[in-house]
Amino acid sequence: MMQSTFPLLSIAIWMPIVFGLFILAFGRDANPGIVRGTALIGSLASFLATFPIIEQFSNAAHGMQFVERFAWIERFNIHYYLGIDGLSLWFIPLTAFITVIVVISAWEVIQKRVAQYMGAFLILSGLMIGVFCALDGMLFYVFFEATLVPMFIIIGVWGGANRIYAAIKFFLYTFFGSLLMLVALVYLYFTSGGSFDILVWHRLPLSLSTQIYLFFAFLMAFAVKVPMWPVHTWLPDAHVEAPTGGSVVLAAIMLKLGGYGFLRFSLPVTPDASHYLAGFMITLSLVAVIYIGLVALVQADMKKLVAYSSIAHMGFVTLGLFVFNDVAVQGGLMQMISHGFVSGAMFLCIGVMYDRMHSRQIADYGGVVNKMPKFAALFVLFSLANCGLPATSGFVGEFLVILGAVKFNFWIGLLAATALIFGAAYSLWLVKRVIFGAVANHHVAELVDLNAREFFMLGVLAIAVIGMGLYPAPFIDAMQNSVSDLLVHVAKSKLP
Repeated sequence: MMQSTFPLLSIAIWMPIVFGLFILAFGRDANPGIVRGTALIGSLASFLATFPIIEQFSNAAHGMQFVERFAWIERFNIHYYLGIDGLSLWFIPLTAFITVIVVISAWEVIQKRVAQYMGAFLILSGLMIGVFCALDGMLFYVFFEATLVPMFIIIGVWGGANRIYAAIKFFLYTFFGSLLMLVALVYLYFTSGGSFDILVWHRLPLSLSTQIYLFFAFLMAFAVKVPMWPVHTWLPDAHVEAPTGGSVVLAAIMLKLGGYGFLRFSLPVTPDASHYLAGFMITLSLVAVIYIGLVALVQADMKKLVAYSSIAHMGFVTLGLFVFNDVAVQGGLMQMISHGFVSGAMFLCIGVMYDRMHSRQIADYGGVVNKMPKFAALFVLFSLANCGLPATSGFVGEFLVILGAVKFNFWIGLLAATALIFGAAYSLWLVKRVIFGAVANHHVAELVDLNAREFFMLGVLAIAVIGMGLYPAPFIDAMQNSVSDLLVHVAKSKLP
């Protein structure tokens, strides 16, 4: 464990939160230009603050790095305890990067309550980074639950016509799922002799029956967040009603909190239960990959189609985590990072079209390439990445998960590979109906291609998608030791 001499993680967490609170203090009547400029400076500064973490991270080291630990609530032995390893490293710059993109995407689109909108996203960014850094169970829970508040407000205030229903459904699903996790955390606190240290919990000798109860308590929190089938129904509603920035952050980052929770809690704290229930988890994952892929195929709303494709892609993540080999777990992590870029880009593309035509119905489009060639090229690229085209980031994670699944069991790998077929089907059919063909109607005929701001934000994401697809080594190298250590730990029985 490497103690931090400089609080890099605290800076990554609190800088966007401080900027967000500062922007909120401007009030409702603040000059929108000043608010947008301050939000951009805050998000860029927060993103740049993650660079020293990447630069100073040691791929060869084992255990936690950049550790910060201070007493917080001494009476209950709760600490402000931060640290990262290869499992959490890349989610920190990813979160900060997506926040920059969201601020740019809202530059002209959000006209009402601009300060509150920008402030909510910056605060949300810091809270999500806090989830990936927390090593104290109660601190993790506070960050994990606190992320609900800004997103609830974002959906409820700036969402579509059905926004209140979607916001409340989102909040209730995720909040009630997390209550069971809180029960598990309190149980582990007393079992460990009064410690909320997550790394101490990893070493607790727990009976199989106890582990199974704890596993399901964690499952309820993390499965809803991923979301796994059948607790996924809140996600399409939330995506459809959320503003574009809300959909981007929801898909790119918030879904990853569930996958990360499995890696930090379910697998290391309850390893025997994880092995015992692996078949159950693999089945749920395959249902998500296959059934939800078919559901995506019949959607008439572009946002719903991409929302369901997100559930199918996250099914790949949970599948990779529960086949217990290095290749598949690394594939699951790579899929989470890639999905952050690709799904974020897909929702931004839909937002670009919606800003012009105020419709997300696939039937209202057709022949967009004739009027928006630059946009069409980028939309096709992201759609191909969404279905796992080689040389894009979408291929790397899916290929590794399938490789690991085949190593575990050929038939499971074969079933997982069908996702590539369904992914190609719904992605390419979407492209065919929206982008290609003759100009469908006078609304499409009046479309204007990307402006410089839109081209920049989509272009940066395109570079990330292709760059990660062509050269995934830095991502894999950083997570290799942590994944190996996790699997060695999970392989050792903890039964008393």
